[in-house]
Amino acid sequence: MSTVQSNIENVIKVLFIWKPEDRLKNYLQAGLSNLTNIELIFPDEIEEEKLLKLCSDVQIIVGWRPTRKLLEKAVKLKIFINPGAGVQHLVSLFKEITRTRNITLINGHSNAYFTAQHGVALLLSLTNKLIPHHIWMKEGKWRLGDEEAKSIPLKYRKIGFLGYGHVNRQIYEMVKGFTENFQFLRNNYSGTHELHEFLKQIDILICAVPFTTKTRNLLKMEELTLLGESGILINLSRGEIINEKDLYEALENKLIESAAIDVWYDYHPIPDEDNRKYPFHFPFHELDNIVLSPHRAASPFDDLMRWDEVIENISRFAEGDDKFLNTVDLEKEY
Repeated sequence: MSTVQSNIENVIKVLFIWKPEDRLKNYLQAGLSNLTNIELIFPDEIEEEKLLKLCSDVQIIVGWRPTRKLLEKAVKLKIFINPGAGVQHLVSLFKEITRTRNITLINGHSNAYFTAQHGVALLLSLTNKLIPHHIWMKEGKWRLGDEEAKSIPLKYRKIGFLGYGHVNRQIYEMVKGFTENFQFLRNNYSGTHELHEFLKQIDILICAVPFTTKTRNLLKMEELTLLGESGILINLSRGEIINEKDLYEALENKLIESAAIDVWYDYHPIPDEDNRKYPFHFPFHELDNIVLSPHRAASPFDDLMRWDEVIENISRFAEGDDKFLNTVDLEKEY
């Protein structure tokens, strides 16, 4: 086990419940080196029995999937930092734990820029028909005309942002040079009337809403068809935001023009007879009006600067500041 330890008696202990690689450990240590009251605990073993022995006097835990037993054992815990975006898997657990204890749950958003860049790439791949032309070029088909797959000028389209958090704000900054036609639905996306009116006004939908009990299955066939036959959909949220069957049928029957999807429905797919794995239950891969992306919008995953947010929150706690970045409202579930 490696630590960075203070000589001060009232040391703040930070437990990492996975094994960060050395370059990340060094980055975290360097980023917090100015603090004299911090001890970073990087366990050599991450089996629960080992973690339970280490957690009883820690004030901060950093990781993705703590067990109830771990949280109950960590009686001095004040903040839990989930480094990646998305806390739906933690909400019910923390709702129960915080009934009797004051623990702040923090949700990381340091991948927002990378996700936004990927979202713009997906959008342009669809509008400029990059995938089919790439395939034709590989097949030796040179300069097929617009009848085969002509580009869609963004300046004639109205882009709608469903959700306006970290990701969609970044996407807006990236694409506002293409068009001045935008609509935003920030917080009322679970209200049917507001959502339907919003969808009627746009023909490109960029979905980046939190995944909650209210947004699960938010977009069904009725909502998809409101985009119209020229509708384009980008989903960067979670697969379950959009009804899987309805999305497939809307694309198959050309009820919307196209979609680019980075988030899916089955993250443990069973390989077929050819050892192919598809993270969905309908043959999206057979459609010609979709761009398939394997949940990699947050790449590059090894960019160390994405951990600056974790460093900042640990620093604020060590300095007595309780205004943390990206705290989770457990009632809103994000």
